[in-house]
Amino acid sequence: MLVEHVRGGTNSNNVPASAFAMPAGMTMRYDLPDPALSEYLTGYAIYASNDRTPMLNWYLPAPAMISVLVDAGPLTVSVGNHRFGPLDRASFYGPTSRAFRTETRGGIAVGIGLSALGWSRLTARSAGEFHNRVVPLGSALGSDLSARLVEGLDALDDDTMIKPLLDAVFGAFFTRPHPREDLIRAFTALTVTDGVIEMKDVADRLDIPTHELRRMATRHFGMPPKLLLRRARFLRSFISLIRTDGMADYSKIDSSYFDASHFLRDAGTFLGTTPRRFIASDTVFLRASLRARAMVIGAPTQALHETAKAAAPVQNRPTGEQGRPQPNA
Repeated sequence: MLVEHVRGGTNSNNVPASAFAMPAGMTMRYDLPDPALSEYLTGYAIYASNDRTPMLNWYLPAPAMISVLVDAGPLTVSVGNHRFGPLDRASFYGPTSRAFRTETRGGIAVGIGLSALGWSRLTARSAGEFHNRVVPLGSALGSDLSARLVEGLDALDDDTMIKPLLDAVFGAFFTRPHPREDLIRAFTALTVTDGVIEMKDVADRLDIPTHELRRMATRHFGMPPKLLLRRARFLRSFISLIRTDGMADYSKIDSSYFDASHFLRDAGTFLGTTPRRFIASDTVFLRASLRARAMVIGAPTQALHETAKAAAPVQNRPTGEQGRPQPNA
């Protein structure tokens, strides 16, 4: 079974094994999707744990993600005051504007990060329907995708085959372009640009009315543009502090913050607590994934992942991140 053969680490980018160091009994693996899928999927992650003792972990707000469990115990997710679970084997995590907490009991979680462009090609539904929600994958994106992922992963006995499997499955699902893809790409780039926070400024840069920007952001990104821009600004700043262990060095925060108290108010909104208290809580997998994801994929967290400006056309054929639930894909 796959659960007996997860080694952790990565087979791409020649990243040193030390990047994936985890406590005993836990492993983590990240992989890049096939280049033909890079605009639609932000990464593959696997977290695994041999320990069946209940474990809590906190994760940062993120864009949409698909999670598939393999030989994992009951899993529950809490977003703010809402609790979801026990989750189905294949679940869809909608875009979140709050840090969320998972309670796991060992096993493997395979995470697939989904970009706004990927969402636009998968479904005509609004991502805003799933803001801060976790639902069965079949109810969000259809039973066919859910069944292919679950059955495919169950048939594997080697973690190095997970990436080829995911590439093959998703290669058949992104063949229908959306007419506003250039706009979605451009807004994605602005959400990861330092200092960009005002909706009117963004609308002017994109040359669209603010009401059209609001509709586009909610439909494809899952929340209003102002909230998306604030989330990205906060995460850029928060992760800069984590990386340098300088939780009091507010010179590293985004240039659009007026002062430290302004940043701390956003921490209350997106973390539900202060940065120090959050990072001191149950964040074993979060801290490891920030390091590993940055080395393999190029951005420490999915919310700061910029969609590639161009990608090879998706062909309807097989094409060519890993460890314990839940992954930051």
